[in-house]
Amino acid sequence: MRSKVQIAIVAGSACLVVAGFLIYLAWLNNQPPVLAKSPEVDPLTRVPVSMRLNPLRDRSSERVAAAFLLAMRDGRCGEELADWEKDYRKRRALFICDSERTHPLQAWRIVDWEDRPPLRILYYEGKRRNQDLSYEELLSVTLDDRSGQWLVTKYDSLY
Repeated sequence: MRSKVQIAIVAGSACLVVAGFLIYLAWLNNQPPVLAKSPEVDPLTRVPVSMRLNPLRDRSSERVAAAFLLAMRDGRCGEELADWEKDYRKRRALFICDSERTHPLQAWRIVDWEDRPPLRILYYEGKRRNQDLSYEELLSVTLDDRSGQWLVTKYDSLY
């Protein structure tokens, strides 16, 4: 049978562990979206070799970018860029949709993050298909924060 001292030690230790975890979560909650980027960068793309994102970051911009990329992947480029055809980006929108048809996006993963308020640029490593050939490339989605609503304003990709 355990003594009251041993039970108190175990309970105190458990409380310290829980308190430490809660302090860590509070600290993490006050950190920026990108916790760390490696100092080494890819010489060709200038993208960091590795990046650690804050698991508690606001993901609203990422969700908007993911919806945009899903539309590109699923062949809904024209619908997604319909507003672009009303302004100076009309030729760019037509080029993007044509290129997305011939080089469809298959998968992507975030590799870099850049904040330039009110803009946020998310860089992805994308996997594309061109006939029977698959290849990877860097693409970026630029989002504009308009009163708390993220809007895709630019899409860059090398086809």
